[in-house]
Amino acid sequence: HRFAITYHRLKRGRRALRSELDDIPGVGAVRKKALMKRFGSVARLRTASVEEIEGTPGVGPAMARTIHSALHQETAERRAG
Repeated sequence: HRFAITYHRLKRGRRALRSELDDIPGVGAVRKKALMKRFGSVARLRTASVEEIEGTPGVGPAMARTIHSALHQETAERRAG
């Protein structure tokens, strides 16, 4: 029983740590951590410009555009659906 509870807590914990950034190609643990350190939340990151995102260590111009468009595409899909 203890093993089942431990497994369930671990699985639930991983789900809680999941974010929209995990679905963006090229954004791994290091970039995700840098983005969260700079912006604090995905909601604040969503309001940032490409230039502001590019100011994050480890994020170049192409990756900043990718992140920006992915977050804004998800926002548009949520509004439509």
